[in-house]
Amino acid sequence: MARAGKDGKMPAVPDDADVDEEDDGVSKIDKLGKSGKEGKKGKHAKASKHGKIDKTSKAPGVLPRRRKKKRKETFAIYIYKVLRQIHSDIGISKRGMGIMNSFMQDIFDRLASESTKLLRSNKKCTLSSREVETAARLILPGELSKHALSEGTKAVTKYTRM
Repeated sequence: MARAGKDGKMPAVPDDADVDEEDDGVSKIDKLGKSGKEGKKGKHAKASKHGKIDKTSKAPGVLPRRRKKKRKETFAIYIYKVLRQIHSDIGISKRGMGIMNSFMQDIFDRLASESTKLLRSNKKCTLSSREVETAARLILPGELSKHALSEGTKAVTKYTRM
């Protein structure tokens, strides 16, 4: 609401003028920002960083529930376990763990695609340890291949014994 002057009369304002009802001493530029546009409101407003909140219930007294964070599967715990076996006093940074995780995903994808190629070429439907072993021989170089095969056979024998 516009304020009356010293004489008690309302100031004359044209009908098409953009006047804020509440004048709290803050200029319109400060309220709207550099571009002069108001921010998004309502349906298309951007959610906060602290997690999305489900739509509120129309029942009185029911509080909105927070959505659960979507779980992201990584190889981080396994990489950390192997690091502890080899160098128990050395840690790994978040960036280093991200690089190792993407490396593991890449190797896994290569092994999976190569073993499915072997399945199709042999006209089989079931993936067995034999196809995975052959794919590891084809993909991994020299000494790394030998170590991978020995660890793989050890894991398979441990699994079949249970």
